Amino acid sequence: MNENIINELKKIVGEDWVVTKKEVLQGYLLDETAEPVRPKPTEDVVVVKPKSAQEIAEILKLANREKIPVFTRGGGTGLVGGCIPTQSSIVISMERMDKIEVDKENLMAVAEAGVTLGTLIEKAEEAGLFFPAHPGDEGAHIGGLVACNAGGARAVKTGVMRNYVVGLEVVTPTGEILNIGGKLIKNNTSKLLHLFIGTEGILGIITKAIIRLSPQYKATATMVVPFKDRHTAVKTAPKILQSGIIPLGLEYVEKELIETSAKHLGMEWPCKEGNAFLIVILAEFDEETVYSELEKISEICTKNGSLEPLLAETSEEQNKILKIRSEIYIALKPNTIDILDIVVPISKVGEFMDEMDRLAKKYDTYIPAYGHIGDGNLHPHVMRKEGWTMEQYKELKKEIYNAAKKLGGTLTGEHGIGAIRLENLRAFLSDEEIELMRKIKKIFDPNNILNPGRVIL
Repeated sequence: MNENIINELKKIVGEDWVVTKKEVLQGYLLDETAEPVRPKPTEDVVVVKPKSAQEIAEILKLANREKIPVFTRGGGTGLVGGCIPTQSSIVISMERMDKIEVDKENLMAVAEAGVTLGTLIEKAEEAGLFFPAHPGDEGAHIGGLVACNAGGARAVKTGVMRNYVVGLEVVTPTGEILNIGGKLIKNNTSKLLHLFIGTEGILGIITKAIIRLSPQYKATATMVVPFKDRHTAVKTAPKILQSGIIPLGLEYVEKELIETSAKHLGMEWPCKEGNAFLIVILAEFDEETVYSELEKISEICTKNGSLEPLLAETSEEQNKILKIRSEIYIALKPNTIDILDIVVPISKVGEFMDEMDRLAKKYDTYIPAYGHIGDGNLHPHVMRKEGWTMEQYKELKKEIYNAAKKLGGTLTGEHGIGAIRLENLRAFLSDEEIELMRKIKKIFDPNNILNPGRVIL
């Protein structure tokens, strides 16, 4: 990186907030993407840690003038290589932008982009409020969650990040600061808000978000429903939703996977019966409603062939179950080539899982799959196989994607496209749609400096 550029960056943010030492830079070059498919980062970067939207605007004006690529980094929890710098570039770390205010009267939080999900949850609870969504790792940054329109286990009842964002502060690649929306539940004036949500940072850097909160649920419960086989389990999930009960979360896992995760954590999976499980998470404003829903769901599951459900009532029991479920990827990661993010219609989940079995048999491999069955978002893993080349893994992934497409599904539900899904994007989007996306990108970022090589080519 040119020394003059580094000096200009120091003038903008201060000398202490520009990082050039290689040993320090290493922590800003990777994310949680599985190592075999993770893009190889360049070390020819300078990391800058701004404190305000104004400083980011000055950085982007400099980068745009000099045509220097810029990669934005949040909590580094992404799974598609979105924040990994692959070109000589400026890396903007959002870690210092961590202010948050909770407006109890309006049931809103105003959070800078570097605020973590964990902090948002904590500050909302301190104010007697609740952030219903739980879109991923609690170390993830709010800016990244908004940019990727993150989902997570609670999206069944409460929706994805898009459902909670009512205002944004965004800095465009040419250095303009936009303030869009506000503390408004209804707003049909600005048309730009949702353009920035889910576009993975290619149109602008999100620096602040106004997020809707809700009153705290007074009663919660988690029920693990065991089934003898997958078919019975996946066919029961839509029956629960059709009953009129929308759980906070509705997850599907299998015995081998969940026990692997429990063992990795030094814990024990509490449900001993069954080979396939639905994890039903309920949250309501009174205990009577929760118990009524538990009874109704239990009846539905029993009628559809379940074994005896296991009820976790205490917070400790509920947290244990959710911890084991949430750590499946970490437990499998050492042997994972790639974790996919398929979405299919809820009614087609069983057929998709059958296709995974067929492909596993065809390729003589293991394709573990689990996920958010309540919204059809599943995470099949492509696992390491002795002697296989990367081309063989790619061929298997292509077949998995084709299976999803035939069932009316798509490439990603929550992880995003990032860098590693680009090669399969054309299987799901038309040339016309991709060209329109390129034109929109060109309007906002004429010199293609912001997150180049992400989302579209």
